[in-house]
Amino acid sequence: MPKSDLPRGVHRVRRKLSNGKSRFHFYAWRGGPKFWEDEQRRPSDPEFFVAFADAVARPKPADYMTPQMVNDFLSSTAMLKSERSQADIRKWGLRFADHFKDAPAIIFEDRGARGEVNEWRSLWKHSPKQHDMAGTHAVRILNWAVEEGKLAEHHCHKLHRLYEMDRSEIVWTSADREAFNLIAPEWVQRLLCAACETGLRPADLIKLTPAHVENTPRGRRLRVRTNKRKRLAYIPITPALAQAIDTTPPGRLLILTNASGNPLTPHRASEGVRQWRDKAKLSDELRLYDARSTAATRLLNAGLSLAEIANHMGWSARYAANVIEHYAHVSPSETDAVLIKLAEAKGYVQ
Repeated sequence: MPKSDLPRGVHRVRRKLSNGKSRFHFYAWRGGPKFWEDEQRRPSDPEFFVAFADAVARPKPADYMTPQMVNDFLSSTAMLKSERSQADIRKWGLRFADHFKDAPAIIFEDRGARGEVNEWRSLWKHSPKQHDMAGTHAVRILNWAVEEGKLAEHHCHKLHRLYEMDRSEIVWTSADREAFNLIAPEWVQRLLCAACETGLRPADLIKLTPAHVENTPRGRRLRVRTNKRKRLAYIPITPALAQAIDTTPPGRLLILTNASGNPLTPHRASEGVRQWRDKAKLSDELRLYDARSTAATRLLNAGLSLAEIANHMGWSARYAANVIEHYAHVSPSETDAVLIKLAEAKGYVQ
């Protein structure tokens, strides 16, 4: 049918599907929000006209300001579920909105906007991580705006990054843990032990309870649904982890708590380890999160395959192998045994 059969101003785009068929996308105006998809060139569903009326009632690009775009994103279902992620996105989104508060969102369809976004990011050039995070969240918002039809396009993809540290080579060695445990209070020792033996992130560690412990034919394991990926992880309980679990005071609901027996937050857990790391005069690059590299080696020794370790950590098998190999080289007391098991896991013997 001729395009004139559509409501005035509607922009129709045909998309070819992999099966050879076509699907039509309808926009309120050229470059405007998409409001309908259909297999028919001229939809007859009454809802089509309702959706169109709703779409044209939205603000036109010149009236749609950047702060409104950010607010729409923050109120949308595109927001990540984790509280920590939401807080980060909200912080950087509001900074982005404040910087571009007088600009209509449509400016980001212009190629020159890339330079303006980079100029805004440069406010944090003294901190490469913050510089990169500013760009990551700005692009997240702009991608959403394009997907929702609020922008036709943007030119801020693949912004250059300053932070390039490879943390795969930052591990808690046996010597580090011994020095740490000499001075740290028991609650922090238990926290670092659990991190090094399980590889769980701080957000998962602080939620461990005796109910997560399961008996197996050959011992015990932890059965945990991880907070970030919502996957079930089955983690063998090593002798060191068993001691931390078995010394949990009777009646305590959580295995890991602060000195008073109260629940921890991920931030407080990380800060507790950082404070005692500094008092032990260890490298200021070591964090609680870096215990995951140590845990990869522990899990290999406990009988997990490289694929199982990689799946648990959210890594590739190759990355997991590189991490374990590096750990073996910086922990001389474990080198031979670890490298032999790693060679077997890779399918060859050195």
